[in-house]
Amino acid sequence: MGAHTPLTRRPFRFAPHRRPASVFASVLLVLILVGCSGGSAAPDATTATSADGGEVADGSGVTLTVSAAADLALALDELGPLFTKETGVTLLVNLGSSGQLAQQIEQGAPVDVFFSANRRYVDELVEKGIVGPGDTALYGVGRITLWTRGDSEVRVEALSDLTDPGVKRIAIANPDHAPYGRAAREALQSAGLWDALQPKIVMAENVLQALQFADSGNADVAFVARSLSVQGEGRWTLVPAELHRPIEQTLAVIGRSAHAEWGRRFADFVNGPSGRPILDSYGFVLPDASTRD
Repeated sequence: MGAHTPLTRRPFRFAPHRRPASVFASVLLVLILVGCSGGSAAPDATTATSADGGEVADGSGVTLTVSAAADLALALDELGPLFTKETGVTLLVNLGSSGQLAQQIEQGAPVDVFFSANRRYVDELVEKGIVGPGDTALYGVGRITLWTRGDSEVRVEALSDLTDPGVKRIAIANPDHAPYGRAAREALQSAGLWDALQPKIVMAENVLQALQFADSGNADVAFVARSLSVQGEGRWTLVPAELHRPIEQTLAVIGRSAHAEWGRRFADFVNGPSGRPILDSYGFVLPDASTRD
């Protein structure tokens, strides 16, 4: 394939010591979001001004470790710096599949806030006493898309197009631990195509890696999240929501966190007037919004 335009319109800050996602297995992508604007340092006063003009405690020197489903990669690339600018708190974000991240939290990983791509993994952490029942919230409903490179000769506008001989490799996140992969499998099963397409399917660790498989040419098409599709240069089409269970994306503040109050503040920020427009711009159906196309 020839040269093509970059996948995203804004820089995506992978930490330089990490391997590219196209070659990692279970290693998490790590991204540090720095919220300085125009070269200014984080606030050093005892209070800072919030987006609505109120005063909030200054979080300079505080680092929140956030484990997040990979479909949030680009949204967090915007949300993180805004939160840092408002509070002084730095975010260290681990991206991966929700199931693997939940397992790491259960095993004691030092995580403050967990953003899961579905409710199930958060509910399980509540049942095990790792998360308090009052420290969870739905932050959006996700949608899956069929994504191809902008310069690809492959045209996929419906699930039935995946049976075309020109489609040789189809990337999906592993449905055993990735909610978007599970939704992709359910959609293909509902359409009666799962078994027939098995020889073409290439498993990725998470939805971001599935996208990178297609973007690099290692797959012809990928099932990805709308949140990773809307800001890119590829071609994509929505998979009908009725073909799979709702992708109820749910966050949780981890009970053992040493920065639980800041974790709750970040959760409120994401679900508040500053965060909701950003989530909406990436195609998430907001919790109290009506279902849309």
